[in-house]
Amino acid sequence: MQGKSKNDATGFVPEEFDKQGHRGCRGLMPENTIPAMIHALDLGVTTLEMDVVITKDNKVILSHEPWFGEEITTKPDGTYMGPREERKFNIYWMTYEQTKDFDVGMKPHPRFPNQQKMNITKPLLADVMDSVNKSMMVRRRPFPFYNIEIKTNPLGDGVFHPKPEAFVDLLMSIINEKGIAEQVIIQSFDFRNLKYLHQKYADIKTSVLVEASDKRTCNELISELGFIPAVYSPAYQLVNAELIKEFHANKIKVIPWTVNDKSTMEKLKKMGVDGLISDYPNLFNE
Repeated sequence: MQGKSKNDATGFVPEEFDKQGHRGCRGLMPENTIPAMIHALDLGVTTLEMDVVITKDNKVILSHEPWFGEEITTKPDGTYMGPREERKFNIYWMTYEQTKDFDVGMKPHPRFPNQQKMNITKPLLADVMDSVNKSMMVRRRPFPFYNIEIKTNPLGDGVFHPKPEAFVDLLMSIINEKGIAEQVIIQSFDFRNLKYLHQKYADIKTSVLVEASDKRTCNELISELGFIPAVYSPAYQLVNAELIKEFHANKIKVIPWTVNDKSTMEKLKKMGVDGLISDYPNLFNE
């Protein structure tokens, strides 16, 4: 596979401040769609952040949940998805062709009222990468990086997703097919994915995602993982100067999520974070 040696796998590639568009640019365009990724590139992001799930026929598609979420989904009959029925529409039980019957770009988003509306479906990861590459051919700037989240938990194994080993292998087959291993970092809250990646695909850079309630120290996280990841990606509320110093001492980048206002962006950047993940990547330029 492509990529750096094992000893270099902790070094996150972007040397500049890493501007990551969350789910493309969720505040502006339907999340985890090709138009969202292309518009994020228009805004000059360094890295495209996205989530992937697996279909019944083992296709890797972009989706934050392994089901059709009620906030964004219009069902095949033209009605909006309700909050008590979304988990019945489990993507892991559907073929990719079946997922194309569900629209994820027309329902007004309750938390992102300025999001542009359009008829759109959940895309294949391979198609996203092809569209990005085609778009970049006409741009005079470096190709972006991909920060891809694997969403699993032990209770969901075999129900909403395959087990980590199978999930990671399916994802890596696409990454290797496209020859972009050096441009990819894989993130997860579920350490099982990161451990398997380090074991089988040690050249791939990994990012540890943690919630605001997760107070584990850098040494505690490294001890639980069994290796040093490239990136620590906490909820931004956890970040302070001491935390940044602690992770930087272990040569781990600090890239918080999800920062959606200019004042917090400026505050965190002054503290010394290595990048930020935002639903509004247009703010990076303001």
